[in-house]
Amino acid sequence: MSIRTNILLRVYLAFGLILLFALAVVIQVYRVQFIQGAKWKAMASKLSTRYENVEATRGNILSVDGALLATSVPEYELHMDMFAGGIFEDKAFYSKVDSLAAKLAALYPEKSEKYYSRMLRDARKDSVRYQLIRRKVTFQELKQIRKFPIFSLGKYKGGLIVLQQNRRILPFRSLAARTIGYKNENVKNAVGLEGAYASYINGENGKRLMQRIAGGVYVPVNDDEDEVAAKDGADIISTINVNFQDVAQKALKKQLDSIQADFGTVVLMEVATGEVRAIANFTRTKEGDYQEKFNYAIGAEAEPGSTFKLATYMTLLDQHKIDTSTKVDIQHGRYDMVNPKNGKVFLHIKDAEDGGGVISAKRAFEESSNVGAVKLAYPHYVNNPSEFTDALYRYHLNEKNQLQIPGEGQPLIKNPSSRSWNKLQSIAQMAYGYESKLSPLQMLTFYNSVANNGKEIAPIFVKEIRSMGNTVERFQARVINEKVCSDETLAKIKGLLEGVVLEGTGKLVIKNKLYSVAGKTGTAQIANGALGYGAKDAHQASFCGYFPADHPKYSMIVVISNPRVGSHLAAHVAGPVFRLIADRVFASDLELNHAAPVHLVGNTTMPKTKQGNLAAIKKVYSKLGVKPLYASANAGLDTTEGVPFDEVKYKPGTVPTVTGMSLSDALYVLGNAGYKVGVKGSGVVTTQSVTAGSVAPKGAKIFIELQ
Repeated sequence: MSIRTNILLRVYLAFGLILLFALAVVIQVYRVQFIQGAKWKAMASKLSTRYENVEATRGNILSVDGALLATSVPEYELHMDMFAGGIFEDKAFYSKVDSLAAKLAALYPEKSEKYYSRMLRDARKDSVRYQLIRRKVTFQELKQIRKFPIFSLGKYKGGLIVLQQNRRILPFRSLAARTIGYKNENVKNAVGLEGAYASYINGENGKRLMQRIAGGVYVPVNDDEDEVAAKDGADIISTINVNFQDVAQKALKKQLDSIQADFGTVVLMEVATGEVRAIANFTRTKEGDYQEKFNYAIGAEAEPGSTFKLATYMTLLDQHKIDTSTKVDIQHGRYDMVNPKNGKVFLHIKDAEDGGGVISAKRAFEESSNVGAVKLAYPHYVNNPSEFTDALYRYHLNEKNQLQIPGEGQPLIKNPSSRSWNKLQSIAQMAYGYESKLSPLQMLTFYNSVANNGKEIAPIFVKEIRSMGNTVERFQARVINEKVCSDETLAKIKGLLEGVVLEGTGKLVIKNKLYSVAGKTGTAQIANGALGYGAKDAHQASFCGYFPADHPKYSMIVVISNPRVGSHLAAHVAGPVFRLIADRVFASDLELNHAAPVHLVGNTTMPKTKQGNLAAIKKVYSKLGVKPLYASANAGLDTTEGVPFDEVKYKPGTVPTVTGMSLSDALYVLGNAGYKVGVKGSGVVTTQSVTAGSVAPKGAKIFIELQ
């Protein structure tokens, strides 16, 4: 083969290879562009843009009187594109950067003007397109910032990038904070109303399109509008009354500070509706202060002590085992229970005070005698304990109330099949409030059934859910038991509860002249685990009742654990808190009967009345509930049946009488008659310059004197 042929072969081979490679490139370009184009476009878009969730504005939580308990306020995070259209040229940026720094330093003085200027200049040098300016900016601050140099150029030219967020605030701060609750993504268990009604409050998140820029930072494509708008959450109308809540918290904290207890709780509930008007919980911290850390009212089940005697006496009375007049020997508050088989004492029972010897069952209840409760109940139920425990189950004391707020404690009411049942002593212990566990709100629910004429209802915390002003759902209390006992028993029980305050353990602290209270004190020893009750001298004090006793509107329970200062007796520990709250509630609730006793002193004749407009007088009489009587037709009539008056009449063209009238009425009457009036003095019209009934031309001036 010649050299020429060899060279040509090599050239043709190289050219062929180049041609094949070019053809392969063209085919691959065609394949990528037209066959796999959609796939690669989607991948490119995915790598450079993405959708992020935009949190919806959460719904408000309001009190029953319309006050905001929890709300969301907009909060903004500000960034800056250092090469926006209006400042792309260095001259446009550097001529105004110091002015912008000065404005930022004036609004946020914690950083100097020099700091802001250096931050902005460094970001410019580094070609930052998403420089953080400030977090947690309020709406009012944002309005000012939009007017700052550079930023005032507008959305695209000024480079200001605004990201809206929502911040949850409690306008009343600690008021009912635990009941309101909170939202925390790291906490699995729902807390308060915020957790229980999260599906309503949270709303529906929106979508915002974000684009990746240099440095791997994502910025919103549209600054002011989201691609999918978020849907705001619904509002929750709670049953809490702000004023009552404030009173309850202050009264409880004041008492806790003075007696240095471990914790305390208060619940105020409306009898007929089951709506919780106030709920307060305070825990003692290591520093000795008190904070809301746990909702004891719904979650702290404990042995209730003597407040449980209501269930014992209700059962005894309803089953006709005893009557209120039944006699019982309380043995001066000391009673040892002996096992009949071996003669050994298996239970020591004692009362807080020496109550004497033989007394009535009513008196034993009023004095909260443990001995009395045991000696009345034990003989009837020791051989048939189910008769007693079945009654407690019919009261549904063994069941949760199925509250609208999570965290309700599990009540414990034993029965003969329970593993820890003791044939000798369980009935005796349960009779005066031990070997059972109830939360404060569960106990209040039972007491509320007495105030509610036997109808037992579950407490509620939420009345209504509203969205955009429209009602989504309404809530009413669930009926637990239509009738806890017979009307006869109910009447006797009410008498017992009133007797506690009138003549019993609550007499000195809770009794009130202005309104009546019914309830029961409860002082229970706190067990120290397996060491028992004697391991430490700790007590839980409570008072549970309702007011006014003759027509109950509110029921309330106060529970305070382990007071360290002063007496541990319930009347002195829980009683003052109940009394203070009840006093304030009674004084502020205009629907309650505020009729105070009338004391007649000195002159008791009917007061003087000023003459005036007949229609106005009748309206006033109607509002006051007074019967108007014409004096001319009822002369000498006893004024207790009404207040007599004369209708003022005058003939047109003559001067009317205005004596006895107030100034405004006199001016009205004389002015309508066409006369000008001159006035001297103040009070009631005593004389007028022109005699009533005289003829005087219209426009004439009549002088009146008032005293």
